[in-house]
Amino acid sequence: MKKFLVNLSKRSIVCRNIIRKLIYIYRLFFYKIRTVGRNVDEKLIVFSCYAGEAYACSPKAIYEQMQKDKKYKDYKYVWAFKDVEKYRKLEKNKNTVVVEQGKKEYQKYLGKAKYWIINFKLPEHIYPKKDQILIQCWHGTPLKRLGFDLLHFDNVLNTMDGMKKRYAIEAKKFTYFLSPSKFASEKFISAWNLKGFGKENIIVEKGYPRNDFLYNYTCKDVDKIKKELGVETDKKIILYAPTYRSNQHESGLGYVYKEKVDFEKLKSQLEKDYIILFRPHYLVANAFDFEKYKGFIYNVSQIDDINELYIISDILITDYSSVFFDYANLRRPIIFHMYDLEHYRDESNGFYIDLDELPGKITQTDDELLKEIKKISKKFTYDKKYQKFNKKYNYLEDGEAAKRVIKECIK
Repeated sequence: MKKFLVNLSKRSIVCRNIIRKLIYIYRLFFYKIRTVGRNVDEKLIVFSCYAGEAYACSPKAIYEQMQKDKKYKDYKYVWAFKDVEKYRKLEKNKNTVVVEQGKKEYQKYLGKAKYWIINFKLPEHIYPKKDQILIQCWHGTPLKRLGFDLLHFDNVLNTMDGMKKRYAIEAKKFTYFLSPSKFASEKFISAWNLKGFGKENIIVEKGYPRNDFLYNYTCKDVDKIKKELGVETDKKIILYAPTYRSNQHESGLGYVYKEKVDFEKLKSQLEKDYIILFRPHYLVANAFDFEKYKGFIYNVSQIDDINELYIISDILITDYSSVFFDYANLRRPIIFHMYDLEHYRDESNGFYIDLDELPGKITQTDDELLKEIKKISKKFTYDKKYQKFNKKYNYLEDGEAAKRVIKECIK
């Protein structure tokens, strides 16, 4: 039935709007029943990361910092996940409860919690009460245009007007919106039209808690992660983290990764000295054949916190994902493999920054990519361009952002 409705939504905007309206009314009805009339607990916090997909990003960093601070020892923490059993270990902390994302118990806690700390969009039918605080952490400095800033929109499941309406609904829910820089603040304000809603002052520009780990990790952390992944090797490690394409969606699967890189060619020339950690975007239903490249390409999509992959890798290859803003804190080589640059720039999302600012070379063919990998492996310099990039986008990062955010937002 779900597959049928998705296909129907793709074919007809009218049907899509009717289906979504009916689903919204149904969900809102039950959400109100579960939350209305519940008193707000000033020391109860609900966390959710990537809509329940992971234990990572700024919600994780904020939670772990609060766990270490005696001032918050009498607080109660609720984590919401789609796969509850996978994260039961968090309940070893006596003040922590794990619940299933979207279900009745989760919604009851939402009705009681003073603070909601998330890094992704909430469903339309879920909204905080006037005396509740929603802290939107988001999940990276944006390279791609978002929301109200989009010039083009080629999403197979949404229209431009529909998308902007959802951003507007979301903006009205925010109490705070975390930002790592002046640049990011400006883009978040415009993308969610915060000025139009009189909410431009909700920005908390204190650095990204998610990046604290990149300044505080140890060699023991590196060894532990390599051992867990089974990549204890003398070979150099390449992290390949492409984003998803909004026009690549298959019913019953979701967004998919359509292979555009000649991995056979990469294997034949790099296998002796390198391994690749392949990390697709979290929205992608990955159908990549890892067995075919066993020993050369490792599937790391199951790793919740991408920071763990950053610190063990020697080179990052990405395209339009915001991961490079965070990775740049490590001052290591970055390659931007943009094989569909013209389409993405001119017909899809478009960009916020001039690509000449990027702290690495843009490649568009497999040969260019191979050449650049070999070049920077022999000699890499943290040059003036790279330094300038970090001074503009990462100047607040120092390993203490979570502390600053907590002080500002948790009263």
